[in-house]
Amino acid sequence: MVFWIGCITISQSIHQIQLEEKRVKTSPNLSKVKIGLDVLLDKHLELIQNKSIGLVTNQTGLDGNGKPNYEQFLTLDNVDLKIIFSPEHGLFGEAAAGEKVKYNGQFKTLPKVVSLYGKNRKPTQEQLAGIEIILYDIQDIGARFYTYISTMGLVMEAAAESGIHVIVLDRPNPITGKHMEGPILDLSYQSFVGYYPIPIRYGLTVGELSKMIVGEKWISHLPDLTVIPIENWQRSQWVDESNLPWVKPSPNIPDLETALIYPGMCLLEATNLNEGRGTTKPFKQFGAPWIDKQLLSIALNNLNLPGVTFKPISYIPISIPGMSNNPHFKDEKCHGVELVITDRNKYVSVDTGLNVLKTVAKLYPNELKFNEKWMEKLWGQSGLPELISDNTNIIKNPNQFQTIALKYLLYD
Repeated sequence: MVFWIGCITISQSIHQIQLEEKRVKTSPNLSKVKIGLDVLLDKHLELIQNKSIGLVTNQTGLDGNGKPNYEQFLTLDNVDLKIIFSPEHGLFGEAAAGEKVKYNGQFKTLPKVVSLYGKNRKPTQEQLAGIEIILYDIQDIGARFYTYISTMGLVMEAAAESGIHVIVLDRPNPITGKHMEGPILDLSYQSFVGYYPIPIRYGLTVGELSKMIVGEKWISHLPDLTVIPIENWQRSQWVDESNLPWVKPSPNIPDLETALIYPGMCLLEATNLNEGRGTTKPFKQFGAPWIDKQLLSIALNNLNLPGVTFKPISYIPISIPGMSNNPHFKDEKCHGVELVITDRNKYVSVDTGLNVLKTVAKLYPNELKFNEKWMEKLWGQSGLPELISDNTNIIKNPNQFQTIALKYLLYD
């Protein structure tokens, strides 16, 4: 039997999943969104029964009743969960950005737990020994530099090298699947925070992205891949318009509004501004000791950017264990602005971040500094600091990506 991207299926259940993908696109029902994990448990257990399983997950891998996926798998008959892999921030979301995580067998009630943000970021062949299926079940937020999707690609490569089937349990894009923003990554600047030639806000679910990764051959080895689609989700839906609870996907994305702001305001990480880390409002506010908050807020509000206003604030970044260990301007008083979303459907995240940088560069040309190498990785192309400093029009058109992505969409 032929798989939807030319791979060989592992059972006749794949054909049923293919038919369900078509129904998802043609018969949306907004009554109750059902994530891929619950669809697997309710309809496709035969895919994992009598199999040795590896699971890639973190604190977001909950079922519709709020129960962790690994707890579900451990209670199932004829399912052998042998190993759990965790991405950046750890299995429980306990580690700050960039903080290495290592587990040493301390979880006595769990199978072996291995961090993919410590000694290695790609599962080793030894770690995959005896595994027949890898399940990927992590909530993403739809931003290119959010590293969970890089982990997904590395896991898929490792699985292909070992002949292991990959099943992606799909979850909604929380900031909708309708919007794509920012430049497409130039692979000359490929890194762990930018692994694929996709826009910053890429407008797909992880299931759709996994199909695109394999279909466009963006990784060196291509696995047999099954995506268990979401039921009753539409692309225009925000996650809070479904019955699904918000689970903080990482320490500095505490709520849905921050997830929306993040694709643009994360660019400030490549400057000497404090991007709100070290506070309770990361990315929603930014500042520096040398900013005049009233002047900056007036200048930004005068731009009349859609869906947002700017409020002058002062704050002091501090070290917060598990969130920010050493934020910019730690223990110094910063002055800046807080972003207040007035219409999330009109808000343009990447454009807002660019306008923030342009305005700060115009007001403080001698104070604002860029880390050009880091900006290349975040922006995905070279030359952005010069364009910002010169107040040049910045072309960021993801139309080519949108056209290619159409053939991988699972939802209307």
